[in-house]
Amino acid sequence: MIKKVFLLAVVGMAVVSCDKKSGNSASVSTLKTNDEKASYIIGSNMAQNLKAQGFDKTINWDVFMQGIKDKLEGKKSLFPEDSIQSFMTTYIPDHAEKVKKSNAEEGKKFLEENKKKSGVKTTPSGLQYKVEKEGTGANPTSEDIVSVNYVLKTIDGYVADDSKKINGKPVDIPLNQVVPGWQEGVKLMNKGSKYTLYVPSELAYGENGPVGPNQTLIFEVELVDFKPDSKKDQQAIPQGGIKQMDEEQNKDLNVQSQQPKK
Repeated sequence: MIKKVFLLAVVGMAVVSCDKKSGNSASVSTLKTNDEKASYIIGSNMAQNLKAQGFDKTINWDVFMQGIKDKLEGKKSLFPEDSIQSFMTTYIPDHAEKVKKSNAEEGKKFLEENKKKSGVKTTPSGLQYKVEKEGTGANPTSEDIVSVNYVLKTIDGYVADDSKKINGKPVDIPLNQVVPGWQEGVKLMNKGSKYTLYVPSELAYGENGPVGPNQTLIFEVELVDFKPDSKKDQQAIPQGGIKQMDEEQNKDLNVQSQQPKK
């Protein structure tokens, strides 16, 4: 975990370094050069990693940028460098526990309020869903491959994944290899239907979520089609917000650039 934090700092320094070299301190609306494109991608990925670990809620950005600036300019550190390791060894686990608790509490509160809204239904498992558009025909089973468009959001509105923007077309996903809440919700749908699924953390990723531990997630799903999975063992599962992940895969995802493809 400490290495992850240091990685974020390195990435942050790269972003600021690019910015200093370009002499551009204002926000930009277009990316003209390859260096600008790379700078934007690095910054975007850094932000995604920070948010996934809950630092977006706790970092003092002025102090954060001062640390980067001081390091780049070779100034004396405001924090004793020989004490960094011991400090972060204590801080990171404490921070992680606070984020887990906060996300769980916020998710529970959200679901309690959300279930009172018009059109929202709750299943025995705790999954909540809303039918945005009815489809026709049969429902997919756990043994099917579903062709879907989806958007993954956190309860604060942050868009973590958008299959249409990334792929430009529906993605095919074996339904028996996704998180339980997503599987349950999609099995309620039929061709042409659009649902919004409100998935409690225990039906999603629990403490190992790619967008944060104990996150309640919102999926906007359009079921385009489905078919029997005739090659179960050969299907490549797109990476991103709905795939089941083991702990080691999730660790890698938090550290590396996140480019969801589903």
